[in-house]
Amino acid sequence: MIRIIDNQDYKANELIKELLKRSQLDYKDIQKTVEEIVKDVQIRKDAALLEYTQKFDRVCLTSQSLKVSEEEMNLAYKKLNSELVETLEKAADRIRQFHEKQKRNSWISPDEDGNILGQIVRPMESAGVYVPGGKAAYPSSVLMNVIPAKVAGVKKIVMVTPPQKDGTINPAILVAAKIAGVTEIYKIGGAQAIAALAFGTESIPKVDKIVGPGNIYVTLAKRIVFGYVSIDSIAGPSEILVVADETANPVFVAADLLSQAEHDEMASSVLITTSRNLADKVKEELVRQTELLSRKAIIEKSLKDYGAIIIVNNIEEAIEITNQIAPEHLELCTKESMTLLPKIKNAGAIFLGHYSPEPLGDYMAGPNHVLPTSGTARFFSPLNVDDFTKKSSVIYFSEDSLKELSDDIIRFAEAEEFTAHANSVRVRFQNNN
Repeated sequence: MIRIIDNQDYKANELIKELLKRSQLDYKDIQKTVEEIVKDVQIRKDAALLEYTQKFDRVCLTSQSLKVSEEEMNLAYKKLNSELVETLEKAADRIRQFHEKQKRNSWISPDEDGNILGQIVRPMESAGVYVPGGKAAYPSSVLMNVIPAKVAGVKKIVMVTPPQKDGTINPAILVAAKIAGVTEIYKIGGAQAIAALAFGTESIPKVDKIVGPGNIYVTLAKRIVFGYVSIDSIAGPSEILVVADETANPVFVAADLLSQAEHDEMASSVLITTSRNLADKVKEELVRQTELLSRKAIIEKSLKDYGAIIIVNNIEEAIEITNQIAPEHLELCTKESMTLLPKIKNAGAIFLGHYSPEPLGDYMAGPNHVLPTSGTARFFSPLNVDDFTKKSSVIYFSEDSLKELSDDIIRFAEAEEFTAHANSVRVRFQNNN
């Protein structure tokens, strides 16, 4: 079960090292396999896709049945509980409203000499969204990855997801895709799906950017195709860090830690608290609540290997450790959590107070749940509208304005030994002197 640690005896740096080990495992054997799959799809296209689908998913498809039909979409609505459909629509509305506030406008700024500088913001033409499938169904992943692209103005959004054993797609995923605004859906998963989106096949169009979570095969494939297409950040195991004082409810805190521990055996759940009493009670609650949960074995392994309760002397010490860890999810369960917000430098999503649990962010709050992991919140942001746009600079100078800067440009270029750069400016004025 989870460890209770006194920070005086166990420095935060040691815990950070342990957590980062999760993203530094050796995948050389898998890497070679993934490289072969990606190359094969690049060369043989649909033929390779269909072979891998039969091999890995045990589903026999044809080029014609790869794409989800309108009839299948309509059937999904009939199969799905109407209350769940309403929940998906409600979540989509909240996610859309939040991301609408992220939109940026193009701008043009003329100066008094008539020179013009500016920036044009345009959406990417196409995006590919990978959604895990098979036994599991994650409609929330569909909404979170698709809606920012839709808000950005991406015209073509192509979704890929592995088929179930009967060759169909989970109806919740299809309905979420329809609500979010997916253009087309294909029954394909794994590294082969990433390769198809990156290079295109006879059936699946090439896209400009690929987003969405997946297993290690999907993750490695995204790394391989980066450069041919843009990708989102590489996701590591899920993590939560809770900072709590004596006002926190141990039942709530334990439940929130468990909500991440159930993801997988490498998920990390950490509590930092100023209260030894709270630490003891949370540990007791973790044991009690785990017995009631369906993924008990996964939770116990996760808490044993990557869980910790750290006792600190004061909240300032807790915040210092928090900024070092740079957690994916951060809960501030303290008496005056809002006052701590300015002190948080590194975190993917920050949940304030005793009634803002992490699952609220996963499903219904509105901000994106695709977040930086493994300490990358130091330099990465949650998935957002900007991830699906591109920006072009605009520059217009008059002859007089260029001449005013010409000596500086020439001097700069010659300092870098780029004589052609210098000449490009010099020829415009050498006959005018």
